[in-house]
Parts: sequence; C-alpha cells; structure tokens
Amino acid sequence: MEKRNIGKSGLSAPFLGMGTWAIGGGSWWGDNDDALSVKAILTAVEQGITWVDTAPIYGLYHSEEVVGEALKHLDRDKIILSTKCGLEWRHESPVLHKVVDGVQVYRDLSEKSILEDVEESLKRLGTDHIDVLYTHWQSPDFSIFPLEETVSALMKLKAQGKIRAIGASNMTADLIRGYCQYGELDVIQEKYSLLTRRVEKQLLPTCKELGVSIQAYSPLEQGLLTGKVTMDTTYPEGSTRNSNPCFQPARRAQALKLLAGWQDLCEKYHCTPAQLVIALTARMIPGLHVLCGARTPEQVLDNAKALTLQLDGADAVRMKWDVDAIS
Repeated sequence: MEKRNIGKSGLSAPFLGMGTWAIGGGSWWGDNDDALSVKAILTAVEQGITWVDTAPIYGLYHSEEVVGEALKHLDRDKIILSTKCGLEWRHESPVLHKVVDGVQVYRDLSEKSILEDVEESLKRLGTDHIDVLYTHWQSPDFSIFPLEETVSALMKLKAQGKIRAIGASNMTADLIRGYCQYGELDVIQEKYSLLTRRVEKQLLPTCKELGVSIQAYSPLEQGLLTGKVTMDTTYPEGSTRNSNPCFQPARRAQALKLLAGWQDLCEKYHCTPAQLVIALTARMIPGLHVLCGARTPEQVLDNAKALTLQLDGADAVRMKWDVDAIS
C-alpha cells in the first residue's frame, strides 16, 4: 500500500488516518461502548489505516485512554500515533479557549505546560513516544506565549526521543514560517474538504516551499458529503452544522447537486458517495493525508474502502472540474 511522507521526519503512512474525537464521547458525541471503540481502532489498523490521531481535549482525556487500551493489542512500531498539546485545564492561563462539558479549557503553549502535557499523554497512551505531536490551537498573543518558546519545547521533546515529528493545527502561512524559522515543522492539520478549500490558496504554497505536509480533517464536511443529507435534514439547536456555511441552503444545494452528478461513478466503482469523496480529496493536494473519524468497526470498514479505490484519470479530472465549478 502506498505510503506518503510526513514532512521531512522520515515517517510515512497511507493517506487515510483514523480520527478519534468521537471516541472521546462527552456531550458532543454522547456515550460510547469503549470495547467497541477499541475494536474499531484494531479494525482500522488491520485495514491499513495505521495513523491514529487523538488529543487530550477529546472527551477530556477519555479518547487518549481508549487509544491507549487499543495500543496494548497492537505492534506499536507499525502505528503512527499523533496527539496534541496546548489545551489544558490543570490550571488557568490568560487565554480561555472555551468551556467543554462544564470545564474551562485554556490555551497554554508555554514550555512548562507543553512538557507536562506530553508526560501525561504518554502515561494515558501507555507508550514511550508520540510519533506526531500537534500544537492544537495557536496563541492569539505571542507576548503571553512566545512562538520561540513553544517551538523550543517541541524541539527539546524531539531531541529527547519523546516525539518523532512536530505538527501544528489551525495555522496561518506566517505561523508556518515562524515554526520553521525557530525550529522545525513537519505537518499541519487543517480543516479541508471539497467544499472548504482555503488551505489550497492560503497555506499550500508555503507548505510546498518549506516541505511541510498537510493532514486534512473533516473531509466529509460534517456529513454533508456522505450522500445521507437532504435539503430537509435539520439539526438540533446548538449543532455546529447550523452555523457551518456549507449547510446553508444555497451551498447545501450545490453540494447535493455535486453528489447527484457522480451517481454514475458510484455505480462504476461500486462505492458510496463518501468513499468517492474521500478518494478524490486525497488526490486534490499532492501528498495529502486525510483524517476520517469512526467509532465502530462498521464505520472503519466503510471508510477503508477509499484506500483501495483507484480513480481513472479522466474521472478524477471530471470530478475536480465539477468541484472547481462551485468553488
């Protein structure tokens, strides 16, 4: 199976990774069967989805704990494990991020906090190293948390062998340059889908120049690109879909028309719209890694088919033209 490089780290993985935000549960996702979640992770690895992504904030540590349980049953050397730092609730900082399940979560990208985050993550995950460590959200004020200090902490962790690659999420081009100026940056994790393509213009040129990889989250645009959403689908008050521009009537209609126009391709490749979208998304940016969430083995198997879906060049060109036409 083809593997794609993760920046200049020397690490590589198939393009499809498994996201474990939902596995964390909490008010956002509801209760989960942890044993089923572990089985989902094991199924993912069996299917060749060897990059598993988590974060302390997912379920307020719970996702990391479940991933740690799954790792007990896997060959650690065959897994690319990523987690994050910079959001915590052990203490207050000057920057309140948001309230999660009644807990005030702060941004803290100081060296002290990052080193503490990693030590605690290593314990929950039951491992001696993290393959990719992302800073989850960036500092809004570098007079509080200087970027030099943040990058210095990451470089220290890499020198100690506790992390193997440096990542950052929710970035700007200037921040990417800053990380590379003060140390290293191997990969960024950003929202990217066929409907949300700011990465291509705002970040991709800088990433190409500096050899930084991209991992896309939310490639199915919160379910809009699965083929299961209609114009009549509604969501409860407070759902982020209600504020997502892609779910507004005009944009939603464009998305549904796009999927309807590819029905013949779903039949040709014996796949679902979601699998087709994942496969195309992976081709939109050279070397792109795509992160899809799952919390059951069935969901994993559904996502995994995109790994082996080989689009004909003409079909890929046609689909990309369709996408460009609504951008």
